Amino acid sequence: MSELQRSFARAKLAGLPFDPPVPPGILLEEDEEGLEEGDGGIEDEDNDELRPLPDSATPWEDDSSSASSASSASSTGTIRPSPSKHLFARPKGSLAARGKALEPLPWTDFFSQELFLDSFTPTAKVTHHVYLTPPAPKAPLFVMHHGAGSSGLSFAVCATEIKKLLPDAGILSLDARGHGETVYQRLRPGTKEPLDGDELKAEWVLDLSLEVLSEDLVEVVKLTQVKMGWPELPSTILVGHSLGGAVVVDVAKQAKLGNAVLGFAVLDVVEGSAMDALQSMETYLSSRPATFPSISSGIEWHTRTRTIRNTLSARVSVPALLVPSPPDLSPTAPPLTRFSSATHSTSPPRDLTSEPSDELITTLFPSTSPLQPARRTWTWRTNLTTTSPFWHSWFLNLSGKFLSAKGGKLLLLAGTDRLDKELMIGQMQGKYQLQVFPEAGHFVQEDLPAKTAGVLCDFWRRNDGRVLILPRKVGEGAVIGTAPSGVGRTG
Repeated sequence: MSELQRSFARAKLAGLPFDPPVPPGILLEEDEEGLEEGDGGIEDEDNDELRPLPDSATPWEDDSSSASSASSASSTGTIRPSPSKHLFARPKGSLAARGKALEPLPWTDFFSQELFLDSFTPTAKVTHHVYLTPPAPKAPLFVMHHGAGSSGLSFAVCATEIKKLLPDAGILSLDARGHGETVYQRLRPGTKEPLDGDELKAEWVLDLSLEVLSEDLVEVVKLTQVKMGWPELPSTILVGHSLGGAVVVDVAKQAKLGNAVLGFAVLDVVEGSAMDALQSMETYLSSRPATFPSISSGIEWHTRTRTIRNTLSARVSVPALLVPSPPDLSPTAPPLTRFSSATHSTSPPRDLTSEPSDELITTLFPSTSPLQPARRTWTWRTNLTTTSPFWHSWFLNLSGKFLSAKGGKLLLLAGTDRLDKELMIGQMQGKYQLQVFPEAGHFVQEDLPAKTAGVLCDFWRRNDGRVLILPRKVGEGAVIGTAPSGVGRTG
């Protein structure tokens, strides 16, 4: 390069902006929104570690003329950016913002309190765990029962949406036995002493039959009434998702809560499709990840696979599905296949929004070898494979019981293809209210919490004898007034 060319290059470079151009690939299209979130490094979604920037050529580099590029660079001197320009700072991007967007949320953002309610049987003590927002006097109470493998927090976001529409309403969402923070402890027969030592070594499967789950639901409602000092049960709407739908139908069919139940709602479960789905359930369970490196990874898996299509709901519901994994002392160690009272006799870590310390992990799962300390991984709290003996009985004759039970009936589905013949006939006869959300997945109340809450609130109004909904006039909304005694209830 001649001296004239060098002078020309220096003059051109002097007039250029000081900040060098940003290589493509560092900022993605989705990162534009992340620029307003604040600083953050680019993190690897799987390993939660900083990811190095790619070594690919930049726009101003030409691999075919690397020699001339080096010559030009040396002739113009080295560019020395000032510290204020942060040339080598980690770029702002959506991956850092996404990490914050996947952080767990505490249950206190959605419910006002939690209860631990003890009940005893001749052979066990069950400490039921309940999330509760109490109702105001004469206001309704929505009692929620989750599906298999979930927890009471499956209804967390839906509960807040109900409160927006009915500020005085109450929501009770329980953890079924073997799920969430409900604790099951085996006792010596005829005593209140827990089993220990060799007594715990025998193989044992937690009883999750429909009859037992129905009794648990009734027990939880009655214990809550006593705990809260309610002179009588509020007007109640039972709401159940999947397995929970079968439970609330069974409770309504047998009228175990008496006239307090105005109606019941079943979310995305019917007998025909449920029975068909059971044939592939084991294949589905085996395809799920066995462990996650962090709770945030578990949240990401649920949203990425569209198991839960609402990130906000996943952030509060997924942490309750996971527990710290026991250390793998052998590379071929088989997974636990049986429930044992040891896994249900002590309450898990109370703070589900953060990972436990190494000391807590070591305390919960002590390692027998100092060379193999406990790993900070997370696994499923509920081993659904062990519940397979009960799958068929959960949904047997579900449609018949749904149609014959007393009270208002609501069936909320993610698709009309889930209706079986018996329900199609019942729907044409006007025996129940049908609502379909085709844009939702199986977890309807999590995917579309606002819409689900709206339907549930309208369902309560339709079945509350104190509220009369008059026909709409053209261009006006529904008119709500006071109904005569006995009006508004359906049988």
